Amino acid sequence: MKELLSLFLPEALLNHFDIELIQELGEVSHKRMIYHIHLTEQNELPEGYTKTNYESKGFYAPKTIQDFPIRGKAVYLVVKRRRWRHKVTKQELKSDYSFITEGSKLTKELSDFLKGTGRDPRRHH
Repeated sequence: MKELLSLFLPEALLNHFDIELIQELGEVSHKRMIYHIHLTEQNELPEGYTKTNYESKGFYAPKTIQDFPIRGKAVYLVVKRRRWRHKVTKQELKSDYSFITEGSKLTKELSDFLKGTGRDPRRHH
């Protein structure tokens, strides 16, 4: 299943996240079906950091990001990122994932696509 979903999801996403749950839900307000794909960050520190100095301290609140539709159904990625903390200084370290457009609730690929069509939803807010 991971290989199949990698064809539809943002590039390299599944290198850093595990699929926990896939839900097909009804969106009553728009009378359509949607997919929620729940992803949890793997227990791997970003490159250049070691478990000698950092520890996983749970997760941040999940963030929901819209991606390209699949077979006419809206797709939302529910991303749960790990909270990494330095063992001595207690300073938090956040992983940088470029598949999320900064300041948006869209994947970078979808945002770039919409900009190219003149349908960038951020212009209308």
